[in-house]
Amino acid sequence: MGTTAAPTTPFVPAQRRIGSIAAERRWAMIGAYIALAVFVIFFMTPPFHMLMTSLKSSGEIADLSGNPWIVRNPTLQNYWELLTQGNYMIHFRNSIIVTLSTVIISMVVSTMAAFALARMKFWGSATLATGVFLTYLVPETLLFIPMFQIVGSMGLYNNLLAMVLIFPTLTVPFCTWIMIGYFASIPKELDEAALIDGASHIQMLWKIFIPVALPGILAAMIFAFTVSWAAFIYPMAFLVSSDQMVLTVGIVSDLIRADTFQWGKIMAGALMAALPPLLVYAFLMDYYIAGLTAGATKG
Repeated sequence: MGTTAAPTTPFVPAQRRIGSIAAERRWAMIGAYIALAVFVIFFMTPPFHMLMTSLKSSGEIADLSGNPWIVRNPTLQNYWELLTQGNYMIHFRNSIIVTLSTVIISMVVSTMAAFALARMKFWGSATLATGVFLTYLVPETLLFIPMFQIVGSMGLYNNLLAMVLIFPTLTVPFCTWIMIGYFASIPKELDEAALIDGASHIQMLWKIFIPVALPGILAAMIFAFTVSWAAFIYPMAFLVSSDQMVLTVGIVSDLIRADTFQWGKIMAGALMAALPPLLVYAFLMDYYIAGLTAGATKG
């Protein structure tokens, strides 16, 4: 009976393998940088156009023969008039009041709710935690009509207090979900040791969970800040007078009159309104990503 020779694998020099891996890595990096450049250009084009428009006078904006991407006679008149005339600063103040109030209420409610759902196990806690998050998925366009009736019955129509009470309904569910994941990732030995030492649940939350889960709490704060600062539907429906409006509605209401659009001021106002969230994300982005990652993988 004859023997069959085993197939042999062709010999590949180590130098060739290393070279091919280096070439693949180099092409992967080139492709990644090309894709990144395309996305940067795509997403930065609108803000750049807004900046160019905000530096133009009304006459230059109306001159359609000029290049919309080039400013012939740059001016800061639009910014100066917004800051010194009209109600822009009142809108800015109202946005700060509503946003800070929403963040405080959201963090108090969601921190205590997340601690109870993540650590104080009781019947139906897992189902309740899921239900809390599902409420976040209900769109505002379905809720503003019943909310309008509730706000009207409370006598809060055209009142900033209505925004302070309504915005937490948008932020608390998601903030609670983020912190449930972070609290669940904390070793149970910590709270067991605290209970043995005689600590109450409030002391455990304040002295153990909040310091350890600080990245998750900061992520929830950033989310609450962003949602309340950029909300548009509820302020548009519930705020009428200019002195009660927030930035998102005030810019549109005060700078658009019939078919007259003050494009220079609109772009300048929008850029200044986008500055606070930009600064928050620039300094706290690492905490936001860490908090969202923990909330998505733990539970």
